[in-house]
Amino acid sequence: MTTYVLSDETRRKFEGVSCATLCTALFKRGLRNQFIQDVRPVAPKAKNMVGQAFTLRYIPAREDLNQLSAFQNPEHPQRAAVEKCPPGFVMVMDSRKDPRAASAGSILVSRLMVRGVAGVVTDGGFRDSPEIGELDIPAYHSRPSAPTNLTLHQALDINVPIGCGDVAVWPGDVVVGDREGVVVVPAHLADEIAAEAVEMTAFEDFVTEEVLKGRSIIGLYPATKDETKTEFAAWRRTKGR
Repeated sequence: MTTYVLSDETRRKFEGVSCATLCTALFKRGLRNQFIQDVRPVAPKAKNMVGQAFTLRYIPAREDLNQLSAFQNPEHPQRAAVEKCPPGFVMVMDSRKDPRAASAGSILVSRLMVRGVAGVVTDGGFRDSPEIGELDIPAYHSRPSAPTNLTLHQALDINVPIGCGDVAVWPGDVVVGDREGVVVVPAHLADEIAAEAVEMTAFEDFVTEEVLKGRSIIGLYPATKDETKTEFAAWRRTKGR
């Protein structure tokens, strides 16, 4: 398990950049598969979700072990994970990309919210998704799913390496979600990726302004002309960026 601790400064940097920009920064380092597939916001939020990963792994349910009575056990892994996920972390669930049964519902997500958890992600589905969408916590899933998780999923392991939407997620990795989806940043790269993404975002904002004025992207994006680099430097001074 990583000993990395996400700083307030790096958290703020991640809050102001897009998953698209982060994916490009990661691609520069040879990491091609960090965007969680087929997962989207339950409801868009104004600010990015940012936090280190705390994980829960589901396996296929076995009927003799997965009765409703299983929830009476206070150590049931799903219930225990909700109570153990640290404030400021993101709870990430491996539901085997199977949204036919819910990974959690509004009561458990409400509990995560009041405990100060930064967000929740599953590659399955959430039940009570309309209510979850109204909560003040970012939540990402594949699609709504009414059946209880017990019908198809058995919660097994807490805070172990998992796969979520075809992405490997290690406890402590930094998880960033925007209105498009979720990207996983390996913990040992988090600070440098955040810093680079801030720089990339500034340039992309400059480029967007120029394109909207009618400027061609040739020589501008990427900046292959010296004049573009000079203009960008002047733009940064003007904007204080």
